[in-house]
Amino acid sequence: MVDRATLARQFIEAIPHARALGLELVEIAEGRAVISMPYDEKLIGDPETRVIHGGAVSALLDTCCGAAVMSHPTQPDATATIDLRIDYMRAATPGQTLVATAECYHVTRSVAFVRATAVDGRTDVPVASAAASFTAERR
Repeated sequence: MVDRATLARQFIEAIPHARALGLELVEIAEGRAVISMPYDEKLIGDPETRVIHGGAVSALLDTCCGAAVMSHPTQPDATATIDLRIDYMRAATPGQTLVATAECYHVTRSVAFVRATAVDGRTDVPVASAAASFTAERR
């Protein structure tokens, strides 16, 4: 059996946009994942402010949530996003690495529920938070 960390890394590496965004698995545990995304000028959404585009933040949160589902003790074989709600609370600080932390807090026979936040160097107010549901497919 493949361990959860290997499974999560394979999950992230299999997603082309995750590689393009430079996503890196920082930590994986039972139903919890932490993924970082380094600041990159190609991800700037507003050239004046140099702030990372919200779509990159969205992809970071979505991928981190999926990794949390894949690492859950119920060990789903596959997962896909059903619903993803993101609240953007402030602009990410230019030049800062973003770090997303996701927790899969409940799994039914076919649906997993996840919460996540993304922070930069300033952790008192997240850049964004997410609430999501994912398929929890078993063979």
